[in-house]
Amino acid sequence: MNFCPCGIEKSYSECCGLYINGTKPAPTAVALMRSRYSAFAKGEMDYIFKTHDEDSRAELDMDGVKSWALNSEWLGLEILDTNQGTAKDSEGKVEFRCKFIYNGSEQTHHELSSFKKVNGEWFFVDGVMRNNTIRRSAPKVGRNDPCSCGSGKKAKKCCLQ
Repeated sequence: MNFCPCGIEKSYSECCGLYINGTKPAPTAVALMRSRYSAFAKGEMDYIFKTHDEDSRAELDMDGVKSWALNSEWLGLEILDTNQGTAKDSEGKVEFRCKFIYNGSEQTHHELSSFKKVNGEWFFVDGVMRNNTIRRSAPKVGRNDPCSCGSGKKAKKCCLQ
């Protein structure tokens, strides 16, 4: 059996396909998150647009989103955390990580997404990237600080060049 791209062990037509084809609205923020991932994996860009918050739809670069989605091989979705977003809530947050191959390189997208419910339907509002967090073990060397290599020169004239 081919399972739904979202990772739930149901067929696409019994899982996210119900929301994407309009049979019924996603009942929770997590269900919307999973169905949006499946829409990316299946190239269902109309659903991505339709489930994006109306107040910021105009900001969407749908050509860029479509190109990224259709030129990626989607490898899986992992829901990491949720805050509210149940059927009785009007707002919710879902933290997720998904893996995909783009331009021959395996990549990970880690995001905390915000959702809101309007007239009984959930919408994606925005997301905050959680990728590429930098933690320094030593203070950052400034351009005008002495270079950390010990040359005695300013960092901007030495190793930062």
